[in-house]
Amino acid sequence: MRLISRPAPPAPDREQSSPAPDGACEDFVRAVYRLHATPLLRYAARLTNGDWHRAEDLLQEATVRAWKHFSPVGVDALDIRPWLFTVIRNLSIDHHRSRAVRLPESPFTDDTDLPVPDAVEAILTTQVIIDALSALVPAHREIIALLYHQGHTAAEAAERLGIPVGTAKSRSSYALRALREILQDRGFTHAH
Repeated sequence: MRLISRPAPPAPDREQSSPAPDGACEDFVRAVYRLHATPLLRYAARLTNGDWHRAEDLLQEATVRAWKHFSPVGVDALDIRPWLFTVIRNLSIDHHRSRAVRLPESPFTDDTDLPVPDAVEAILTTQVIIDALSALVPAHREIIALLYHQGHTAAEAAERLGIPVGTAKSRSSYALRALREILQDRGFTHAH
């Protein structure tokens, strides 16, 4: 077995000083594809769970990086296969990390009739109920405010009003009935 010394890959941020002639760059890229494309593409497809389009993107990016790092220094395209596998692995890891950080992509929809929550109906309903409450006698309005707006129990409302609990409950029942009648008279009915 004969030992071949291979040049160490340059650091990613190191700039190459002597550009290679255009023909040498094309020859280098063609040699990289001819010698390494098939095994690198299969490897990239395994890393991307069979996504051949993404695998092709990884191969292209790895080839560009090889061209930038090795073409100007005249490295033989055959000697960089381990480096290319490492680049594809690192690019795949970067891709998986970026997908984990971003929100999942959603398909575009042409449907312009999607339901959208509309605050207008809630605002109008609130206004109708406020108007109807103002038509109640003060005792009914007060018990409804304590029970349904402020969230007190019947016992707490009775204590605040200084009336027995039974009176608070019956007043609440009469107040709700009166409120329902006012709303129906105004044409506002709500089916459950």
